[in-house]
Amino acid sequence: MYSTNMHSTIIGSLNEVSSHEWNTLHGTQVPFLRHEFLSALEKHHCVGETTGWIPQHILLYEDKTLLGAIPQYLKTNAYGELVFDWAWAEAYQRSGLDYYPKLVIAIPYTPASGPRLLIAPHADRDKTSAQLIQCALEHVRHYNVSSLHCLFPHQGDLQQFTQQGFLSRTGCQFHWHNLPGNENYRDFDDYLDHFTSRKRKKIRRERRAVTQAGITLQRLYGNELSDAQWQTVHRHYCSTFDRLSGYATLSLSFFREISFTLPQQLIVILAEYQGKTVASAICFRDDTTLYGRHWGCDAHFQNLHFEACYYQGLEYCIEHRLHCFDPGAQGEHKISRGFLPTVTWSAHWIAEPRFRTAIADFLQKEAQDMQRYIDNLHKHSPFTSNNPT
Repeated sequence: MYSTNMHSTIIGSLNEVSSHEWNTLHGTQVPFLRHEFLSALEKHHCVGETTGWIPQHILLYEDKTLLGAIPQYLKTNAYGELVFDWAWAEAYQRSGLDYYPKLVIAIPYTPASGPRLLIAPHADRDKTSAQLIQCALEHVRHYNVSSLHCLFPHQGDLQQFTQQGFLSRTGCQFHWHNLPGNENYRDFDDYLDHFTSRKRKKIRRERRAVTQAGITLQRLYGNELSDAQWQTVHRHYCSTFDRLSGYATLSLSFFREISFTLPQQLIVILAEYQGKTVASAICFRDDTTLYGRHWGCDAHFQNLHFEACYYQGLEYCIEHRLHCFDPGAQGEHKISRGFLPTVTWSAHWIAEPRFRTAIADFLQKEAQDMQRYIDNLHKHSPFTSNNPT
C-alpha cells in the first residue's frame, strides 16, 4: 500500500526534475526517453508553442520519492505524431467542436515503440501505472481538452491504458529481428544465406553498385564527429524536409548537445565520394535495438539510400548482437531487405461521447483491415521457409 502522501504534479520543463531521478525510472534505457534527449528538445526550442508541442510532463511522488512519470505534451496541431487523426479533427470541426488543443503521451517526431509509463524500480508497476493514467485523465478534464492519445506504447503499457477505458488502435511498421536465443547471425553473409536466391542476389547487386560508384561508408558515434561534420549532417537532415515540403524541427544545436550527452547512443553513418561527405543517416541505439531516424543527401547515387539506411545498420546490429532494428515509419520496400511487418499500437481517450462511439467503431474495422494487410505482406518475406525468423 502507498501512503496517503502520494501526489502528482505537472511540469512545463524537464529541468524541474533532476536527470538522476528521471533516468532511474524503468523505460529510460530507451534513448528517446532519456532526460538528456527530452530536455535538449526543450532547451533548443525543438518543442514549445511555436512547434505545437508544449511540455506538460506528469510526475507522481510518494512523499519526496519519484514513483513514476509520463512524457506528455499539449498539442495544437498534429505535426510530428505519425499516428494520423486528421479525419477526426475534421469531423470535430464540421460539428462545430474544437479538436485542438489535445494531449499526447509521446516522443516528439519519433515513431519508435517503447515504454510510455515510466516506473521507479521499487514501485508496484500495476498500481503506479493506473495512478499515472488517472493523473493524465484528471489533466484532460481540468483543461477541458478534446482527447488524450498515447502514441507507440509497447504492448504492456497499451494494456494498462485499455484497462482504463482507452480505445486501442493498430498500426504497422517494418522491423528486423536477429535470430532468437543466443544464435544470432554471424555476419551479413550469414544473414543473406537465409534469403531466397533471387532476393539475396538483388541485395548483393545493390551493395556492389555503391562500392563500384566509388562511395565509401563509415559509422561514427555522436562524439566522434567534428563540428564541420555535424554541420554537413544537419544540412542533409534539413534537405530531406525541404524536398518533401516539411519542417525540420531538430536544430543543429540539439544534435551538438546530444552528441556529447548521449555519445554512445547516437550513431551517424557517413557516405564519402571523391573526398566529400555526400549523404548521412542518423541512428540511435540502446542495449537491444537500433533505431533508424533521419537521412539526407547532396545528390542521388544509385542504391545509396538502401546502403546507408538499411545495410549499414543491419551490419551494425549483427556485429553488436542487437535484437532488433527499427528503421522508421512506413516503407513496404523494406520487406525485401528483411524488415518484416510489425504491429504498432496507440491508445485514445475521447471526451465527447458521440465521437468516442463513432471512433471506436472505426478503429474496430480499421484493425481488421490492418490485420489482413499485415497477413498479406508476410507472404512477400524474402526469407526461405526454414528460416526461424
